[in-house]
Amino acid sequence: MIDETFIHTTPDDPLIEPIIDGLFAEYRARYGDYFGEQEEEPLGLYTPPDGAFIVLLRHETPIAMGAFKRYNVTTAELKRIWTHGSMRRQGLAQKVLLELERLARLQGYEALFLTTGFRQPEAVRLYLSQGYQPQFDLSIDPERYSQPPFDGRLPFTKTLFDQPARSHYEKSRAV
Repeated sequence: MIDETFIHTTPDDPLIEPIIDGLFAEYRARYGDYFGEQEEEPLGLYTPPDGAFIVLLRHETPIAMGAFKRYNVTTAELKRIWTHGSMRRQGLAQKVLLELERLARLQGYEALFLTTGFRQPEAVRLYLSQGYQPQFDLSIDPERYSQPPFDGRLPFTKTLFDQPARSHYEKSRAV
């Protein structure tokens, strides 16, 4: 049996430094300086009650990760979903995605938003296979989204509930 477990952490955890470095090395390899220097985000964005940062460990070694932060009152924004290159094609990104969805529901989010880069066809396939709705035209060559007026990001959305979640007030009145 494979020993896998999720941990909740922050992007500055020394344990996960190799996987964070791998993520950004891959971004550089795929995009060069297309997206320019990325601003560092406050680490608190990825902690409850508004966010989460999870890492999948196999035999105590980080192999995949993902996070979310508040996008708006009802929507979480997924970020940093990534699997170590040597561990791909095992369904690990899907495991991370499903765990992020579960955590977002627990935190009361009703929907998810995410973007992926125009040179990440495997990410596009993953999100489509999991019911995410593209907010761009799939019939257009993704490289076109790297040209103005686009910014290179391919946005997706997903509703987490079949019907809108009831407000806290409505829930308390139903009891």
